[in-house]
Amino acid sequence: MIENIRLAFQGIWAHKMRSFLTMLGIIIGIASIISIVSTIKGTNEQIKKNLIGEGDNVVEIKLKEGGGDYQIEYEGLPQGVPVLNESQKEEILEIPEVVSASFYRMRDYADGIYYQDKSMDGGKVLGIDSDYLDTCGYQLVRGRGFNQKEYVNFKKVALLDETAANSFFEKGEELGKTIEIKGEPFVVVGVVKKSDEYEPVINSIEEYYTYYNDESGIVMITDSVWPVVYQYDEPQQAVIQTKTPEDMSQAGKAVQQILNEQIQNTETSVSYKAEDIMEKAKGLQQISENTNRQLIWIASISLLVGGIGVMNIMLVSVTERTGEIGLKKAIGANKRRILAQFLTEAAVLTSIGGILGVFAGMILAKIISTISQTPLVISVPAVLISVLFSMAIGLIFGLLPSIKAANLSPIEALRRMN
Repeated sequence: MIENIRLAFQGIWAHKMRSFLTMLGIIIGIASIISIVSTIKGTNEQIKKNLIGEGDNVVEIKLKEGGGDYQIEYEGLPQGVPVLNESQKEEILEIPEVVSASFYRMRDYADGIYYQDKSMDGGKVLGIDSDYLDTCGYQLVRGRGFNQKEYVNFKKVALLDETAANSFFEKGEELGKTIEIKGEPFVVVGVVKKSDEYEPVINSIEEYYTYYNDESGIVMITDSVWPVVYQYDEPQQAVIQTKTPEDMSQAGKAVQQILNEQIQNTETSVSYKAEDIMEKAKGLQQISENTNRQLIWIASISLLVGGIGVMNIMLVSVTERTGEIGLKKAIGANKRRILAQFLTEAAVLTSIGGILGVFAGMILAKIISTISQTPLVISVPAVLISVLFSMAIGLIFGLLPSIKAANLSPIEALRRMN
């Protein structure tokens, strides 16, 4: 085998240009497949990043009616939906995939938020518990968070995200200032931001409204003081953080089931439902993969063309080396030895083409990634399969020329030498 490989490299080196042109179809085919697979994976990562964010793995479980969010400010308190309690949170935290959990209240498109003559319209007001900031991946930029005494003593204090802070104050001037929420004064004690910020790609009006509120600013107050501004006994929303993005769907459904067990009103369609962003991401990824899978089949045609080129050049090689084959047979080489030599040469030829194609595919994938602004993800299985597949092409398309060489009559082959 080692001798056959040595002879294969010797033959390829002796006809460098011809060998390279023969490998070109294999190189193009493998490079195309590697770059397409990389593009698929990069696009999937971009979809996941746009919908989920930079690894926060947060799932919101909201109160829904029909297909939309239940709007308490317009529809009033829902019948039969109790306030969530600590025993439910403990049950949620026992779910293996859940890292942390929080209950909160919310007003979308909130109005009545002022600082002197400035107002903030269209943002959110949240009534949060002590676990909310950690669960949702917020970190303090300036000031401090809420302490336990402020929850117990119903203190009117507030946290602003950077967007809300910038709409009211010059940078660094927020702390200690008093804003009004529905006519009630709240002292700003801190400014927060998401630990891992990302810019979502907004391609539709639905996605615009999904992210619009956050872009307009968020004001947070303690959940204990919420009834002072809004209503008593409002049911909360829930939010959890999971260990991995893959856990989001399963954990969200489990929490949804726990919360819905307490709902006693069966006459309406009000219920808790997890925002299954991961499922939406999988759907978009499937569309992307289906489209690109067709491109892989098209790229595979060039591998077929490359294989035919290998067969052609090996037939030419057999014709050129008829005398060599005759001499080997005359001194005792059997059919199996001749067959193995030419099959090895074909496999080595296409394997080199496969390896060069892998490197070309990585370079092409990097170029596509840079142009399309998607993450570069090289699939190791795709690389290994491509090299093995290129070797298989050599064996398959080199078989006919090898059989032809093995079946040559030694007398006829020696006669052709002259």
